[in-house]
Amino acid sequence: MGTNYQFETKAIHAGAAPDPITGSRQTPIHLTTSYQFKSSEHAANLFALKEFGYIYSRLHNPTVAVLEQRLASLEGGVFAVATNSGHAAQLIALFNLLESGDEFVAAKKLYGGSINQFSKSFKQFGWNVKFFDESNPESLNSLITDKTKAVFIESVTNPEGNLVDIEAIANIAHKHNIPLLVDNTVATPYLINPIQFGADIVIHSTTKFLSGQGTVLGGIIIDSGKFPFEKFGNKFPLLNNPDSSYNQLVFTKAFGNLGFSVRAIAVGLRDLGCQQSAFDAFITLNGIETLSLRIQQHAKNAAFVAQWLSKHPKISWVSHPSTKPETDLHKKYGQKGFSSVFTFKLKNGTLEQGVKFVESLKLFSHLANIGDTRSLVIHPASTTHSQLSEENKILAGAGPELIRLSIGIENQIDLIQDLEQALEKV
Repeated sequence: MGTNYQFETKAIHAGAAPDPITGSRQTPIHLTTSYQFKSSEHAANLFALKEFGYIYSRLHNPTVAVLEQRLASLEGGVFAVATNSGHAAQLIALFNLLESGDEFVAAKKLYGGSINQFSKSFKQFGWNVKFFDESNPESLNSLITDKTKAVFIESVTNPEGNLVDIEAIANIAHKHNIPLLVDNTVATPYLINPIQFGADIVIHSTTKFLSGQGTVLGGIIIDSGKFPFEKFGNKFPLLNNPDSSYNQLVFTKAFGNLGFSVRAIAVGLRDLGCQQSAFDAFITLNGIETLSLRIQQHAKNAAFVAQWLSKHPKISWVSHPSTKPETDLHKKYGQKGFSSVFTFKLKNGTLEQGVKFVESLKLFSHLANIGDTRSLVIHPASTTHSQLSEENKILAGAGPELIRLSIGIENQIDLIQDLEQALEKV
């Protein structure tokens, strides 16, 4: 689809076209494991990566391909690879860059599951992570070594909802000849486009705002196509050295700026099996069609609720950009509003009071998700970040007195009334 179309139009049309056989205007759900070859030569060319096409749905599927093209268009990337979860997207993206003994640097304030995945599970691959203070981009410099292959941040931190200076961190990463990976789940491409600010790879848990209704899991990796992997041959051998499983093919030479994405499919999905299903892609595509409308209401409601909470006598503070003095980060990354995910602290709050507040809510759903049309609440210290030490919980912005909200698209008055009655019981 042409790049001259606006966001709302791309969200409906990018990657899709009427079915050429039936004329179906909606993208069909291609529930098939495999695809018939046109000839023996066609089959051989597909397996040798000499020709693009469909072989087996662990690698590629027509319904999933529409989702990939749509999100590549919305984020301004050259290609995208869908996975079955956001964690799988992180795994496949780093699997393209890291070998045993390699390192990457990640922001301290991340979703608790990501911190655990990076610091615990990835050690089984021999991948090592170092954490830096994303609010001080210059602190990144001292942690980068010859073994560092990537920098990973969130555009908006989960659970706090803080803005991160993507551009400043991208400049430092590029100074050291390494790519910047940005999890844009909380912001979505409607609020922030990380590639415009120097991000090389963008990752989403499509489970959240992109799907929008809390129905299906999914992840996506969007490649900007801008990082010159081929320029740093020895630093990224997985992309620049011959691959013995494809007759010594070199991905960056054979596919240019698509080399990262092609390897993510041809090796990552082939061997790790993290593919997204056609049904889940179909549901997510339907959600994306209304993304701009939903995010506008999410942002409007969140700002209203955050302002109300910040003035409440039982609230110590609220971590939402609208409650803080305007900064350069607000001007740069908040042109369309701010995310609906944020935290607040009960005044003189304890873990027991936090639990009491959460259990007293009636309209808010108490569950481990964000980005739903419904308003959601959770106590991160005892749930999403419970696997972390007390010190690391605080470093991640998930102290025992914090409550995380994900504001939905309900009526603002109803949301305030529910919060008020719950606060009266604390």
